[in-house]
Amino acid sequence: MTQHLHPTGTKSRKFTITDFLHDSRAVGVLLLLCTTASLILTNLPGIGESYNHFWETEIPFLHSIHLPHSILHIINDALMALFFFQVGMEIKRETVIGELSTPSRMMLPMVAALFGVIFPAIIFLTATKGTIYQSGWAIPAATDIAFSLGILSLLGKSVPHSMKIFLTALAIIDDLCAILIIAFFYGSQPEFMWLLGVAACIILIVLVIKYLRNPLSRILYLSLGVVMWYCMYQSGIHATFAGVILSALLPVKKIPVYEKVLLFPVNFLIIPIFALANTSIFINGSAIANLLGELSIGIILGLLIGKPAGISLAVYLMTKTRIIKLKTKPNWMLYIGVGILAGIGFTMSIFVSMLAFDDKSLQDTAKLAVLVASTLSMIIGYTWLRIALKKKKEEKLENLSPEEMIAG
Repeated sequence: MTQHLHPTGTKSRKFTITDFLHDSRAVGVLLLLCTTASLILTNLPGIGESYNHFWETEIPFLHSIHLPHSILHIINDALMALFFFQVGMEIKRETVIGELSTPSRMMLPMVAALFGVIFPAIIFLTATKGTIYQSGWAIPAATDIAFSLGILSLLGKSVPHSMKIFLTALAIIDDLCAILIIAFFYGSQPEFMWLLGVAACIILIVLVIKYLRNPLSRILYLSLGVVMWYCMYQSGIHATFAGVILSALLPVKKIPVYEKVLLFPVNFLIIPIFALANTSIFINGSAIANLLGELSIGIILGLLIGKPAGISLAVYLMTKTRIIKLKTKPNWMLYIGVGILAGIGFTMSIFVSMLAFDDKSLQDTAKLAVLVASTLSMIIGYTWLRIALKKKKEEKLENLSPEEMIAG
């Protein structure tokens, strides 16, 4: 690793490409750039229509063999299965050997995540009561891990480690909830014979993992994973759920191998392409007017108000009833701030928007509302936490003894 000396004489290494790839802020920055680029291209005169229609381009021979046949569907049904495979590996690692590996560690973020899913859904259903939009109740339920942790990391080392762990665990459980919601509420009527094919693939994958120890096992594991994806796609349950099942069957000791392989293609190809394809939204007078409609209000209030309200209430109830005993008195300003950051829905919320509505105009309205709510959550959450951390630091300094101040 290349190193150089600061004028003070201390060593400091240069920021490398490897550092960038592993930086929690990198994916968030790239997603922002891709979203901005997509919105600009879509709304450029003479280019926007062609750019928007490009993602709808159909590949005829894929339709004939019953596969996703437009570029957009290939991204959302096939490529995103790899994204869910990566998320699934993260969930498994954390629940087996990580921050969610014991009931006591899992309890607080799990209850907070559930409240953070239920409250936005209630707000959305209340705002859209009596309308055709109620099928979108899960749109404000999800948290974008990359963005939320990326914004938190911008605050530097002043953020307590416990808060980082809490948000990470919360986002992981939140993603699991979103995955289950997608699997059970946003698929069509399941086809029993294809589900038998999924079950057969699972049994074969388990046998391959248990009894084969040579390089062939990896090839068979991945090949059966592709077959399982195809059966899942035909079954009516959303095909991306195959990625979650495949990761759940993977032994924990093998997870680092697959994570290393998938790090670049998922974070720096698939997710950015997903953002480019799914944020091709025409912003005109009608789109802006729609932000005042029930659908948009339900999504924006769900993410911006429902998330922090649900998460904060969960922490309050769990600590006040002494179901959970924290080592230190909870800093409510920090928990509320983390709850606001959890309102950054982005990737998963946009994904659910595509599944909740068949009408493209409703999809675009929902996606634009998600972008507005996520942007507000980023700005407000960052500002809130910055003020809270500054106040905490000032209080700490006020409580220092003269001897400690001199020593500091």
